[in-house]
Amino acid sequence: MLTPEIKRARNAILIGYISNGVALGSFIARIPDYKRILGVTDGGLGSALIFGSIGVVLSLGPAGRYSAKFGSKPLIVGSAIGVGITIPGLGLLFNIYTLAIALFIWGITLGVQDISLSAHGVALEQQSGKKMLSTMHAMYSLGSIIGVASGGVIAQLGITPLAHLSVIGVLLVLSAFLINPLLLPASMDQHNPDGHKRNRKRPKIFWILGLLGICAAISEGVASDWGGVLARDTFGASPFVSAMPYALFSALMVIGRLSGDKLSRRFGTSRLLTAGGLIAGIGLSAGMLMNNIQGVFLGWFFLGVGVSAVIPLLMSAAGEIASKQYPDRIAPSEAVAMIAGISYFAFIAAPPLIGFLSDQITLRLALFVPAGLALMMAYGARYARSSDH
Repeated sequence: MLTPEIKRARNAILIGYISNGVALGSFIARIPDYKRILGVTDGGLGSALIFGSIGVVLSLGPAGRYSAKFGSKPLIVGSAIGVGITIPGLGLLFNIYTLAIALFIWGITLGVQDISLSAHGVALEQQSGKKMLSTMHAMYSLGSIIGVASGGVIAQLGITPLAHLSVIGVLLVLSAFLINPLLLPASMDQHNPDGHKRNRKRPKIFWILGLLGICAAISEGVASDWGGVLARDTFGASPFVSAMPYALFSALMVIGRLSGDKLSRRFGTSRLLTAGGLIAGIGLSAGMLMNNIQGVFLGWFFLGVGVSAVIPLLMSAAGEIASKQYPDRIAPSEAVAMIAGISYFAFIAAPPLIGFLSDQITLRLALFVPAGLALMMAYGARYARSSDH
């Protein structure tokens, strides 16, 4: 049942996800500028980008544990402020090393915000009896559209990354103070399982869901990190046009995630994963075979359709399974963090892998790797059928 308190908290989470998306989209829009300003290769840029992913992944486990111990509310507010304070550091482009350090620190704050928002969302699902996490993640994608589209315009105007991201940082800090009074109390989702129980072997289902999430996360990472570089460097697109493949991807992510909760109730998570993997894998392959700027847009279109709802549905399933089947072994927030930790490992592996392959065989051909992994997700989706019950 959606009480007034739950509705206010849901709206706060929606705002939180929008701000998270705006932050990431604003950064993504400036990636081609980073390469130009620093004068690095695709491989060098990929090596720097990996540090942001490392920061995110290292933060996920602690974020899940502290969300369980203290409740997700204080982590949501604190991490939102942290994201705003650290994002201007991404504009201090002294060299590739300072960028890597700034990305690492910023990635930690992003990871904590992601897990705490998802933990609060799962708790709201359980209290209301309604699926809503996919819709919440749609707001992240909407925020990404706002961030990358506005960032593309700002880049076209020649405004420096430092000035751009400093303004974004101020807005993000203000959003933290806006949502603070709307969230449910920290006691709402505090869990303190005994230490010896927490250290028990995790059930196999969480590993399966996490591995399926890796395939989707690699596609998301490729769409965010390499779309602009592929469009600008390979096909000569302008700064604004080169920002648009990710904007298109994010638009499809919004549509897919807004539909994800309803579709999962009707068809089940495993069927959605199968269909999504086939769409993403075949669609991206077709786009890269076209070998032109239209193919980039086509490939990113099908990526958005195919992987849109995968991660939030996996997180929602993990939280529900933890709450109902393993309440004494793992808290829902820890289950969410476990799925995210396994899935987001892809964000560490993908940038250097694609960057290295790009230097060897061109970026366009390297993108057949995530296409193949999407097809593997489709094949492996049958192992997630237990999450539909």
